[in-house]
Amino acid sequence: MPFEEIHSEKLSAAVVRQVEKLILRGILRPGERLPSERELSERMNVSRPSLRDAVAELQERGLLESRPGSGIFVAEVLGSAFSEALVALFASHEEAVFDYLAFRRDMEGLAAERAARLGSDTDLKVVAAIFAKMEAAHAKRDPGDEAELDAAFHMGIIEASHNVVMLHMMRSMYDLLKKGVFYNRRMMFRNKMTRSMLLDQHREINDALQARNPAAARAAVEKHLSFVEAALQEQLKAEKNEAVAKQRYAHEISR
Repeated sequence: MPFEEIHSEKLSAAVVRQVEKLILRGILRPGERLPSERELSERMNVSRPSLRDAVAELQERGLLESRPGSGIFVAEVLGSAFSEALVALFASHEEAVFDYLAFRRDMEGLAAERAARLGSDTDLKVVAAIFAKMEAAHAKRDPGDEAELDAAFHMGIIEASHNVVMLHMMRSMYDLLKKGVFYNRRMMFRNKMTRSMLLDQHREINDALQARNPAAARAAVEKHLSFVEAALQEQLKAEKNEAVAKQRYAHEISR
């Protein structure tokens, strides 16, 4: 008979499973500090020894890390997605930028489509709240804030798609983007006209999501990323032209 004796689960094992799920679902993020031992034991209604056993096991698995004098943190697991050698290649070859954008267009188009269908009302409220912050940052004319919120907006859509593999893969890609490996996002928000167009594109994406229109959401994301690609091509061309102009000028004044 396919039945086995039932054993009660250790409290520490239940804690491990709960923390694992929070990390897997992207709720606990890399580098995030956990509450104090006392607060965690009270929230989870477990003894401190059981909690310590769970934390020790999660540290052994490389999911949590202890920082002396600071506390327990979610480990920086995203860095393992790409080797240092591959990151250096991305940073030094222009074609990687456009391959990255093509990859984002495909994956985020799918994520937006899924979010419009599968995202909960709360998921969509999160996206709408981030977009409201983008509008406020736009009014303040702060390209740095807009660039940060741009990443948060797109990650909000990916989170709302409810696919944990896509979530962690894209979060690792955005980690590289934030570090300027692919291109300088702030440059995209320095031009007044470009900033206004980008805001309008994000509004179109948000409107489609709030209307729960999967096809429109995907089309809006693809349109936005095609615009980013074209803008970057123009920017790179302008930089190359300026480099040639500087050479010409240096040669002219030296004669």
